[in-house]
Amino acid sequence: MLTGLRLENIALIERLELVFEPGFTVLTGETGAGKSILLDALDALLGGVSGTQAARLLRRGAARGQIEASFSLTPPLRDWLAAQELEADEELLLSREWRMQEGRLGSRQRLNGVAVNRRQIQELRPLLLDLTVQGQTQQLARPGQQRRWLDRFAGDSQQPLLHAVAAAWRGWRQAASALEEARSGWERLQQERERQEQLLEDLEAAALEDPAERERLQGEENRLAHGVRLQQGVMTLLGRLVEGAEEAPAVLDHLAACEAELAQMQQFDPAVAHLAERCSDALVLVQELARDLDRYGTSLESDPDSLAQLQERIAQLKALERRHGLDLAALIAWRDQLREQLAPGGVEASLEALEAAEVAARRNRDQANARLSAARRVAADGLEQQLMEALRPMGLANVRFAVAISAAAAAEEGADAVQFLFSANPGQPLAPLAEVASGGEMSRFLLALKTCLAAADPDVTLLFDEIDSGVSGRVSGAMAALLRKLAERRQVFCVTHQPLVAASADHHFRVSKTVEAGQTSTRVSHLRDTQQRQAELAELAGGDSGEAFSYAASLLDLQNRDGLAAPVAVPPQASARPRRPAA
Repeated sequence: MLTGLRLENIALIERLELVFEPGFTVLTGETGAGKSILLDALDALLGGVSGTQAARLLRRGAARGQIEASFSLTPPLRDWLAAQELEADEELLLSREWRMQEGRLGSRQRLNGVAVNRRQIQELRPLLLDLTVQGQTQQLARPGQQRRWLDRFAGDSQQPLLHAVAAAWRGWRQAASALEEARSGWERLQQERERQEQLLEDLEAAALEDPAERERLQGEENRLAHGVRLQQGVMTLLGRLVEGAEEAPAVLDHLAACEAELAQMQQFDPAVAHLAERCSDALVLVQELARDLDRYGTSLESDPDSLAQLQERIAQLKALERRHGLDLAALIAWRDQLREQLAPGGVEASLEALEAAEVAARRNRDQANARLSAARRVAADGLEQQLMEALRPMGLANVRFAVAISAAAAAEEGADAVQFLFSANPGQPLAPLAEVASGGEMSRFLLALKTCLAAADPDVTLLFDEIDSGVSGRVSGAMAALLRKLAERRQVFCVTHQPLVAASADHHFRVSKTVEAGQTSTRVSHLRDTQQRQAELAELAGGDSGEAFSYAASLLDLQNRDGLAAPVAVPPQASARPRRPAA
């Protein structure tokens, strides 16, 4: 429920703060006073205004404007706030502020004090408000709008089917994309098969197996290329360890002498035993080192042929890497892929598997679409019946209405095209609603439709902007009864010129325009007592004559006694547009 609205520097409003209650609320006033400004402000608050429209909404001469609205929380709102990780207070406070800076108008929006973006506002809007204006043919023409209305009418029972259809469509789309990509790859492969076969032959000839082969070969190349220097080192080491050098005893001789000395010392002091043991271990280790050096030196025999072969292989690997811009690991993976692609039946088998997967996904998609289509046809029957029951009391006794469901290309929303067909007069064939309905018929249809949709989203506030424009007094009485019935289940706002509609409201606001010091302003007054309402209804009925006041009193009396029990006879002047002089 919309509980409050605050405007600052919006259109003709300098500053305004309103509090709203449940039930049916009407806004009346002379033409041009600014009744629709309040609905326009709510539309702008929920993302309906941008760019030059916003500039026109800002009060002339003001550098800053703000709209702020408060809403009571409902379960869907709490769920949405939780999904957005936003805190839920006792109410939802939404604001939008515009500022003119350096000749440019910028805006920002906040929800309970936290900045939110346009996408979030668009998600939030259908959970808060449903705005309907007279002659709303553009909304009817939006792609898929009539289908969405039908799904809303079907209610929560349709949601699992819609989710299943969306999931099945995404699954099919993924399978179809994979198949399409594989087919494209196959076609490219066929076009380049000769080149691919030559490439595979080159890679096979290279006998690539080890991704680290080049690094390993470069290590062997270094060993072979520096064999003489390495042999010199081995001889030097063996000389120092085994043979001695520069007239100095060998390391093994020194260790042997140390071992003998420690053995003699051990005879006098047993504590030297562990030192003798360590010296013996060192002697064994040095002997093993000498033997390993000898074997290593033997392996260092100069082999020019092996060195040449190594260098040739390294050059081959480097050339492959440079030519294809890949390292050895990537070249090996590419070769394996080419083997699979060019092998007899390799790609064909993969294509067959993808084709089978696409067929299965398409079958699943079509079955889900068929279930949804059947449910939509059942919902269409119910919508047709309820809409005609709502339309006939509003001067459309001979109305015919049908929901035409035809096959359409499968999409995430199903495979149905939904179109509303309408005929208001006998002998007139059913035709698309947007093409044949007059302005008054469209108004009545939209009101009847929103009444039928009321059960689907009872938590949303309904706003009607002159939905009763262009209809007679008798029809306006029927529309007033329908609006009042709607307000039993939800909050309803209506901008109206019809006294019958205004009299049926639970709450009445009068919008007026004043001029002070050459500055025009819009004011909104809450008409709380009977006399105020009677005077306003008399103005709507045609003026301040005695007949108009009597008519207004009868409307209020009927409303107080029975609600809007039946349409009241309208005096001739009551059907005219109000002629209140400008303030």
